[in-house]
Amino acid sequence: MEQTPELYNSRFMKAVRGETVDRPPVWMMRQAGRYMAEYQAVREKVSFLELCHNPSLCADVMVTAVNKLGVDAAIIFSDLLPILVPLGFSLEFGPGHGPIIHNPVSCPEDLKRVIELERLDELDFVMETVVQTRRQLPTNIPLIGFAGAPFTLASYILEGGASRSFTKTKRFMYLYPEAFSDLMGTLSRAVVLYLKGQIAAGAQVVQLFDSWIGCLSPAEYKTYIFSHVHALLDEVEHFAPVIHFGTGNPALIPLMTQAGGTVIGVDWRVDLSDAWDLINANDGGRRRSVQGNLDPAVLLTTPEEIAAQTVAMLDSVRSRRGLIVNLGHGIIKETPVENAISFVKTVRNYR
Repeated sequence: MEQTPELYNSRFMKAVRGETVDRPPVWMMRQAGRYMAEYQAVREKVSFLELCHNPSLCADVMVTAVNKLGVDAAIIFSDLLPILVPLGFSLEFGPGHGPIIHNPVSCPEDLKRVIELERLDELDFVMETVVQTRRQLPTNIPLIGFAGAPFTLASYILEGGASRSFTKTKRFMYLYPEAFSDLMGTLSRAVVLYLKGQIAAGAQVVQLFDSWIGCLSPAEYKTYIFSHVHALLDEVEHFAPVIHFGTGNPALIPLMTQAGGTVIGVDWRVDLSDAWDLINANDGGRRRSVQGNLDPAVLLTTPEEIAAQTVAMLDSVRSRRGLIVNLGHGIIKETPVENAISFVKTVRNYR
């Protein structure tokens, strides 16, 4: 991991470590995404997967966003799902339909065709995206790598794409617990290798996205998920700080905290101060930094409303160290760019 004095002493990295800063750092998930005209111009020329496989374009769209927004950290431009291709899955992003897995897993027998990820050759384009993005960023702006968490990846494999009910995933989990554990183990090992590769390529921090974990109850998380995520995070944290982010069910926060992560990221469904108390009261006294959690829909309103909601959120945890300001999920594509800038400016002006 590249860690120059400028990066180590950056506002973002100090907050990750829970140190005192003049103001909390701010960045946004999907900050280089569909709401930006520059991104739309690129997408007129290439498909989404073609963009993800082009490190130069990926670096350009992210660095453009960082410069335009004035954020304190960058995250590589990529997607959660390309890691599934070297595991043996056929991935397509259909126009207007989101990701499609053409050969999903539906029974334990199907796991025989899942390939163990032992090398990152087929994912070199992601490592090169890290290299090129790091090279183009200002020297005091940390770079975040990322991966999907094992359950979120498993849900795509089992559902064949995105889902609202996750019935196929839960059915498989309940009917075939050993096979489900085997799949989670394969995915966990792949994610460890993938994140370590991004760290070696130049990422200062990595984020684990558990975008669909909220469909589970605490009992389900503890039974089927906890041990795999705990082992994954325990290994990766030896190499770089990890932001452990999940959405959908605030009741999972204590268990996700115990599973691990240097920083715990929360969505907008819980008050930030309440999340902070849950995070820092449930793991044997270990103090975590916290990332979150303005509702992305607030950015669809006005600069005045954005400022009011943001300041109220910040005031709720004003005396606490280790805050990283973000939205509770990714920027909504209809967000006006000037509203995203207003959000960042509000945080930058906060003391």
